[in-house]
Amino acid sequence: MVIHPHGLVAIMPPMGDASEKLFQQQVVDMARMQQWLVFHPNKSSPRAGVWKTDGNGFPDLVLTSTATPSRGIIFVELKTNTGRLSEHQILYGRALINAGAEYHVWRPKDLQQIAKRLGPM
Repeated sequence: MVIHPHGLVAIMPPMGDASEKLFQQQVVDMARMQQWLVFHPNKSSPRAGVWKTDGNGFPDLVLTSTATPSRGIIFVELKTNTGRLSEHQILYGRALINAGAEYHVWRPKDLQQIAKRLGPM
C-alpha cells in the first residue's frame, strides 16, 4: 500500500484467498492511513486452550472517522473470499443495518471498493 501526496491510496492487488488475519491487517493499515480509529474486539484466554469473546458474532472492526468533516462510523465483518457468516454474525449485521448503522462484509476481492470507502470523499 502506498500513500500518494494527495492522500490517495494505491492498494496491493487482491490477495486471492489470503488468511483473514492478513486481510484484517491490510484493512486496519489502510484505515489508519486514512484517519480512521480502529477498534477490534480481542478474544481472551481465561486458561490454556480456552478462548472467550464477549458479543459472539460482533463485527471484527469498528472504524470511526477522525477526518473533518467526518466520514462516519462503519461496522465491518471480515471474511476470506470463501468464508461464510455464522448465524450470530448474520444477526448482528441485520440488527446494525436495522438500527441505521453502516455495516459491511468485506473480503480480499473487495479491496478496490474498501480503499474507495476509506479514502477521502
